[in-house]
Amino acid sequence: QVQLVESGGGLVQVGGSLRLSCAASGLTFSSYAMGWFRQAPGKEREFVAAIHWYGTIYYADSVKGRFTISRDNAKNTVYLRMNSLKPEDTAVYFCTVPAKPPYGSAWYRGDSYDYWGQGTQVTVSS
Repeated sequence: QVQLVESGGGLVQVGGSLRLSCAASGLTFSSYAMGWFRQAPGKEREFVAAIHWYGTIYYADSVKGRFTISRDNAKNTVYLRMNSLKPEDTAVYFCTVPAKPPYGSAWYRGDSYDYWGQGTQVTVSS
């Protein structure tokens, strides 16, 4: 079955950087879109970024210009580079895979994605 394992979270100061990784197994990685969502305490899960198997990228407005999603098909891994971190970026970050690539605004909805990792905590201290 599909397994997604995130790593790279931690505690960082405002303005700092982190790189999250998500190692995928149980699927032909290069044929799937990949995404990142996050959930802060007391808040709804929200879209962060996604990358189609052929490279098209989507970002939430709140992270554009600061976060970069990328993928290494040889390593079955998707990354999320996070720069200029803010306290409001504090959340559990989840890696996710849609069984089929979403269409249009569905890229930004959690119900478009079928497989989820366990999450990794990112805490930005001020």
